[in-house]
Amino acid sequence: MAAEATTAPTTTFDKAPGSSSESSLCSKDKSWSNWWTGTSFDMLRTLEKRILSYLKTPYRGSFVDVGHCVGEADKVWTLSLNTESPNVPLVLVHGLGAGVALWVLNLDALAKDRPVYAIDVLGFGRSSRPRFSSDPMVVEKQLVKSIEEWRREMNLKEMILLGHSMGGFIAASYALSYPDRLRHLILADPWGMPEKPKDFENNVRIRFWLKPIFAVSKMLNPLWPIRFAGPYGPSLVNRFRQDIVMKFSSVITEGMDISNYIHQCNSQNPTGEGAFHSMMQDFAWAKNPMLNRIGDMKSTVPVTVLYGSKSWLLHTSPPDTVKQLGENSFVQVKIIEGSGHHIYADDADAFNQMVNEACRAADSVQKTEEPAK
Repeated sequence: MAAEATTAPTTTFDKAPGSSSESSLCSKDKSWSNWWTGTSFDMLRTLEKRILSYLKTPYRGSFVDVGHCVGEADKVWTLSLNTESPNVPLVLVHGLGAGVALWVLNLDALAKDRPVYAIDVLGFGRSSRPRFSSDPMVVEKQLVKSIEEWRREMNLKEMILLGHSMGGFIAASYALSYPDRLRHLILADPWGMPEKPKDFENNVRIRFWLKPIFAVSKMLNPLWPIRFAGPYGPSLVNRFRQDIVMKFSSVITEGMDISNYIHQCNSQNPTGEGAFHSMMQDFAWAKNPMLNRIGDMKSTVPVTVLYGSKSWLLHTSPPDTVKQLGENSFVQVKIIEGSGHHIYADDADAFNQMVNEACRAADSVQKTEEPAK
C-alpha cells in the first residue's frame, strides 16, 4: 500500500502535520471562516492519503520549496512515483478546484514505465496559498515561474508536461517560456485556448447548472458556493457534482471521500481560484487566449491535445482551432469517445493509454541541442 514518505531530501520539506512547514500553511485554520467552512489542512491531508491508499505503486509526498514566486517562501506539494526509472519524467498539473489525489485512476498506469510527479498548483490543494496579482498576464507568469522553480529544485533536465483544463493553459504558457525543458506537451481538455465568440450565447446551448456559474463568476470566484455553504459544503458537492464523484466509484469505496476531498481543497483560502478569476473571461474563456500566442511555440516541442467527445469545452475550443498551434509544430489531436471534460476519470483506461503512447514517443526522441542550465 502506498504511503507518504517520513523523510525528505534537501529540496523538500517534511509534510508531517506537526512540522513547521505544514504548521505555517495551517495557521489560517484558526480563523472564523475556516471554522464555518470546516476547513482543516489535517483533514485535507487525511482525505488525500485515504484516496491514494488505493494505489498499488509506492509514492512519496513532500513539499518543494520554490522560493519567492508569489509569496515569500512558496512550497509546492508534490507526489513522486517510480523516480528510479531512467525514462523521461511525466509531470501532472491539475485543473481548477482539483488536487493531486484526483489522479488516483491514472498514477499506477502512468508510473509503470517512468517517473511521475503530480503537483498541487500554487494556491490549490496542500501547496502554499499566496496572494496573486490581479493582472492576468502577471498571474500567468507567476504560475509558470512556480513550475520552473519546482523543476529546478527537483533537478529535472527535461520533462513531459501534462495539464488538464486550467492546468493545460498553464502548461502551454510554460512551453512558450521554457520550450527546451519539454520533451512533449500534453494538453488534456485544455481551458483558455480560443477567444470568446461574440455570438456564443445565442448559438450554443449551455447546461442549466452552468448558466448561474457564468453569471456569478463575473463578480465572484467560481467556487464560492462551496465556502458559502459552510458545513454543508461536502453535501453540496456530492449533490450537484455527483457526476464527478461517480467517476471514481469503481475504485473509491467510501462514497463521501471524493466529495469531502474536493470540499477541503476548495474551502481553504481560495487564492488560486482568485488567480483563475483574474485570468478568465466569463469562466469558459481566458482574457489572454492561448491560441493567439501559442503559434510562436518552438517547433521542437511536440504537442498532443486530448478532448472528451462530450466535453463542454468542445463548444468553446473546437479541435480544428487547436491546429492553429503552428505550421512547424507537431500537433496531434485525439478525441476520447464518451468522455466529458474530466477525461482522466471518465475513461481512465483510454486516457492512460493515449498519454502513455505520447510518453513512449517522447522517450524515443533525442533533443537536437542540449538545454541550457
